[in-house]
Amino acid sequence: MENNSKIIMHIDVNSAFLSWQAAYNDQVGIDKDIRNIPSVIGGNEEKRHGIVLAKSLPAKRLGIQTGESLMDARMKCKNLLVVPPNYDLYVKASKALITLLKEYSPYIDIFSIDECFLDFTGMEEHFGDPIKAAHKIKERIKSELGFTVNIGISSNKLLAKQAGELQKPDKVNTLFLEEVKNKLWPLPVEELFMVGRKTKPKLNRLGIYTIGDLANSDFKIIDTILKSHGRLVYNYAWGRDDSTFNYNNYIPFKSVGNGSTIPFDVEDRETAKKIILSLCETTSRRIRRSNVACGVISLGIRNLDLFYRSHQRKILSSINSTEEIYQIALELFDDIWDGTPIRKFSLRLSQLTSSEKIQSSLFDKEESIKLIKINETIDTIRERFGDYSVTRATFLHSGLKPMLGGFAAEDYPVMSSIL
Repeated sequence: MENNSKIIMHIDVNSAFLSWQAAYNDQVGIDKDIRNIPSVIGGNEEKRHGIVLAKSLPAKRLGIQTGESLMDARMKCKNLLVVPPNYDLYVKASKALITLLKEYSPYIDIFSIDECFLDFTGMEEHFGDPIKAAHKIKERIKSELGFTVNIGISSNKLLAKQAGELQKPDKVNTLFLEEVKNKLWPLPVEELFMVGRKTKPKLNRLGIYTIGDLANSDFKIIDTILKSHGRLVYNYAWGRDDSTFNYNNYIPFKSVGNGSTIPFDVEDRETAKKIILSLCETTSRRIRRSNVACGVISLGIRNLDLFYRSHQRKILSSINSTEEIYQIALELFDDIWDGTPIRKFSLRLSQLTSSEKIQSSLFDKEESIKLIKINETIDTIRERFGDYSVTRATFLHSGLKPMLGGFAAEDYPVMSSIL
C-alpha cells in the first residue's frame, strides 16, 4: 500500500558512462570535454558489432540513439568521436557516488550501476527540506565528483523514478500522488515505466496514447488483453507502487577518509599542521552530517620517494568535533614524521557509532559542549553560504585552502581517490 509518509529519492547519473569518462579526462588534463561534442561510448568498431552505450547531448541532437550500431551512428555523424568503454572506471565511479549518498541516508537500494534509490524518510530533521536537500546532493555530486545527476522525489520508488525522467539533465523534480494527474498523465504512454516496445502498440490499438488514457481506461479490458502486465502498468499509471525498499542492498559505511596530494614539498611542522587541520575540517564535517562519531583516527603521510607511513589511535570516547580529531591527528603526525619532505597527507576516521553515543571528550564537559555548539554553527553557515564562508585565522594569508580534499583525495577530487 502507498505510504505517504515516505520520502524516496531516485538518483540517476546523466549519460553515465560518457559523463564518468569526461570527468576522468578532465582529471588527467584532457581539455576536450566529450560531453560538449558529438561523442559516444561504444564497443569495438573493427569487429563490426559495436553499439552505442552512451551518447552526448550533441550526438543525441543528431539523432544518435543508445543501443544502435556504431556503423549507423557514424552515418548520422561522420566526425563522431567513439570512446571505448572503461568498465573498471564505471564501477569505481558508481561506488564513489554511493559513498557520498550514504552521508544522507544509510538506506540505499541500488537499481543499476548508474541509478539507485535513497530512503530519505526521517532525515528531514538532519538535512532539512527534501527538495533543498536533493539540490544540495546534486550540486555536491557535480562539484566533488565531476558529473551530473537527476534526482526524483516521491513517496514510492515508481513515482520517484518517473519524477527523475520529467526533465533532464541536472534536475530535481517531484512527483507525489497529488501531482500525478498534472505531471504524469499528459505524457506519452511509452514514457511510463514498464511500457516497452511490445506493450506500446497493444495499448495504441486500444486508443491509449497517453498515461492518462491508460489510467482512465476500462480496467477489465486491460486485464483481459495484457493479463498481469496490464494490471501492473494500469496501477503504475495511477502512481500506485507496493514494491519494497531493499534495505540490505548496501551496508552502512564503516569509515570516512580524506586525503590531499600537495603540489610542493612540505618541510616544516607549521605548514603540515595547517594541512592536517584542513583535512580534519572536511572529514569531521562529513561524519557530523551523517550523525556519527569516530572511535579510531588514522593519519598517513607519503614522501617524494612514495614511501608511506601511517599510524592510528583508538580512543576511549567517540568524538566528531574538528578540534578533538585535529588534536589526535597532530599527535599521530609527530609520531610518524621523520623530517623528510611530504607530498601527500591522508586522514581516516573509523569505528563509527551514532553521535548520540558520545560519552566523553578529550576536553572537560563544559568545553566539549561549547565545541559541539561551535561546530554545529559553523556547519550550518557553511551549508548555507559555502565552504569558505567561515575560515580559521590560521589560514589567512597562508596560501593554503582551509578545507582540503572534499569527497576525494585531490584538490580537484573527481576521480583521483577512486582510481
